[in-house]
Amino acid sequence: MASQTIEILVEGGKATPGPPLGPAIGPLGINMMQVVEEINKKTADFVGMKVPAKITADLDTKEFEVSIGTPPTTALILDELGIESGSHEPGTEVAADFSVEQAFKVARMKFDDLLANDYKHATKEVIGTCVSMGINVAGQDGRDTQKDIDNGDYDELFQE
Repeated sequence: MASQTIEILVEGGKATPGPPLGPAIGPLGINMMQVVEEINKKTADFVGMKVPAKITADLDTKEFEVSIGTPPTTALILDELGIESGSHEPGTEVAADFSVEQAFKVARMKFDDLLANDYKHATKEVIGTCVSMGINVAGQDGRDTQKDIDNGDYDELFQE
């Protein structure tokens, strides 16, 4: 079985058969529109962000598989807040305030890439990123919010 893998950055939910995708996968002989539809379906949550996509094509059967990476946690946090950057002096300057619900949303998007084995700990990981970006969580330093999570203050959020 001869296969080829193409790795490419696409704009979330807005892939087209034109460049950069078309010239990269055209020579493989696979159905371009099916690839575009699959990428757009899998990247719909990341509109406005560059997302890594990997297309693996079987050159014999012309079947393909699309796997999507996720943007960095920092990019997801900034996008959720609608700001350009975090604090230039984390610890002394606060760039924004993030809710625990927003941290949970980012944790769900990044879950497969995080070290945590449940959403509660994944959310705490995302909050840790907020701390390093100078972003408060629930109106306070993220480390305090992490303690609140440990104390069960947000358990209703993590019920699946």
